[in-house]
Amino acid sequence: MKPHLIIFAILIAGFIVYNLFFKIADDRMNTIVNILYASILFAYISFMGFSLLKKMKK
Repeated sequence: MKPHLIIFAILIAGFIVYNLFFKIADDRMNTIVNILYASILFAYISFMGFSLLKKMKK
């Protein structure tokens, strides 16, 4: 489970760094990128939960 948490921390740090330093000038595109990145984060959270439930079932 520890590698999953490390990857998740890197994804969160990437999201913060993007929003602080690498924003796209166009607000519409910036919103699209933020939504896509947040979707990836939530998908990874669900993957971690699913893998944890699989481990608990065994």
